[in-house]
Amino acid sequence: MAKKIIVIGAGPGGLAAAMNLASQGYQVDVYEKQPYVGGRNASIELDGFTFDMGPTFLSMIHIAEEIFASAGRNLHDYMDMIELEEMYELIFDDQSLKMTKNPEKMVERLEEFSPGDGKGYNRFMNDTRRKMAALTPILQSKMDRFSHYLSWKVIKALPQLTVTKSLYDVLSQYFKDERVKYAFTFQSKYLGMSPWECPGAFSILSFMEHEYGIFHPRGGVNQLSKAMAAVLKEHGGTIHLGKGVKKLLLQGKDVKGVILEDGTTAAADEVVINGDFAHVMSNLVEPGTLKKFSKEKLEKKKYSCSTFMIYLGLDKKYDLPHHTIVFSEDYKRNVEEITKTLKLSGDPSIYIQNAAATDDTLAPEGKSALYILAPVPNNFSNIDWEQHQEEFRELVFETIERKTQFKNLKNHIETEKIITPKNWEEDILVYKGATFNLGHQLTQMMVLRPHNKFEELNNCWLVGGGTHPGSGLPTILESARITTNAILNETSHAVPIKSEKKLGNAL
Repeated sequence: MAKKIIVIGAGPGGLAAAMNLASQGYQVDVYEKQPYVGGRNASIELDGFTFDMGPTFLSMIHIAEEIFASAGRNLHDYMDMIELEEMYELIFDDQSLKMTKNPEKMVERLEEFSPGDGKGYNRFMNDTRRKMAALTPILQSKMDRFSHYLSWKVIKALPQLTVTKSLYDVLSQYFKDERVKYAFTFQSKYLGMSPWECPGAFSILSFMEHEYGIFHPRGGVNQLSKAMAAVLKEHGGTIHLGKGVKKLLLQGKDVKGVILEDGTTAAADEVVINGDFAHVMSNLVEPGTLKKFSKEKLEKKKYSCSTFMIYLGLDKKYDLPHHTIVFSEDYKRNVEEITKTLKLSGDPSIYIQNAAATDDTLAPEGKSALYILAPVPNNFSNIDWEQHQEEFRELVFETIERKTQFKNLKNHIETEKIITPKNWEEDILVYKGATFNLGHQLTQMMVLRPHNKFEELNNCWLVGGGTHPGSGLPTILESARITTNAILNETSHAVPIKSEKKLGNAL
């Protein structure tokens, strides 16, 4: 009889694990509290407009291709991928810089923007290519014992971890212009961290975009979760939407299944947790059950920043880039307000996705769906968002009006939705509204991050941004691959889910 596996949460990590386990013959049931699949990778549909809730582009698509191939499917049969050679426009106070996948054009633009930094780009790409090769095996393997640090792949990678340098320090070795340094370090925001605190190893983040490109799936990045849900069902798996889990069903330290919010129970041989890690461990187990990750100890961990989201359905189109990033006048101060002093900035940095520039499926003809994100402190800040939501919204609109060509936005709004850190925590069950999960400080990485095979409970597994190797969609898919392989190794003789490429199957 096939072993039964329950997956808590229909986010991308849970769906990736579920579809691959189902493809190997396991009986898989996914329980999702929300009425939709995707978690933070879901779609938001408002009055004929479609938005991605969270991630707005895909990088390292070969990881998704491999995940689908291991389930006997071709990713491109489910998703229409559009590569953006013009990746994004960066707007500074006095100038803008358009980042491109084309290396020759990128060098030319950097030389024009800051003479000498074009050569730095080539050095950065060549050096980081070697770093990527060294780090990839770590990011594809489970790291749940300190003895793993003694393996050859880790020893070989140690010099590339640049443990004594921040991401900003590393990029300062290649570029002299502060704005160019920001252009290659702002990706630390994908982890919800400051480039002045983010470990130097994460220089691979910007490298991956320039090396492998960024893609927009027609219909939005939410299509990834919907495609995995479809494959799961094709393999006989079941997704129970609107069926939240109240507690883990425990017998001592053994997880025997789940207790649902309606009071019924569901038994399982193994349980895979894809819910937000700190939220789950604070709410789905009884106090006193956990020691290493007790509620009190979780409160002392370091967490990512949060985000203030505005989704706008507009009655016009803007002939402007697909992705735009507006930098604060004092970017370092802005980052410190978000991550250290936990204050609402008077001069926020803002990301704008204008997907209608590429994809005509997201809005009615002649209209557009605009996605606006401003990084803000998480809820350890105790900011009263009911009091400050409207004034911060006004500040975001004023900043966009002043610094970009997205003019008169408010005059063209047909529909609007806002998600604050308070909403992230209360409605979407993200611990402290920390949108990018546990921080990626060295004290919370690899063996020091919650293990894929959860160390405090038996028959319990983790996928998602709260486990190894960390946050970010491709990385979350890697977590699912690591966890799935471990389950296969322990419970069957099925063929492990392999990576086909030697480079880059990480973050």
